[in-house]
Amino acid sequence: MSPQTTLRAIRIGHTIAWALFAGCILFIPVCAWRGEFSTALVLIAIVFVEVLIILANHWRCPLTGIAARYTDERQDNFDIYLPLWLARYNKQIFGSLFLAGLLYTLVRWRGWL
Repeated sequence: MSPQTTLRAIRIGHTIAWALFAGCILFIPVCAWRGEFSTALVLIAIVFVEVLIILANHWRCPLTGIAARYTDERQDNFDIYLPLWLARYNKQIFGSLFLAGLLYTLVRWRGWL
């Protein structure tokens, strides 16, 4: 495969993985609101695994390093099909949403709300 084709495949895979993790983060408070705490816990565990992978990779997705082998481009979204602003602030946005979802799940599970 050509470098462009390989990079396109990595970007597609990275975007799919991002969408799955973003979906998990967004669905956590929905599960808590519905009282589906077992499902929320599974989603939380999935996201925690991704966080550990990112932490172990110096706060980057491993796919970023792989994609970097196939291009000299280094914009925040060179390795994923996301708008530049979202790729740039992805960790801040979804990290905040994840923490908020965790807190909301805890509050609902404890019956405080």
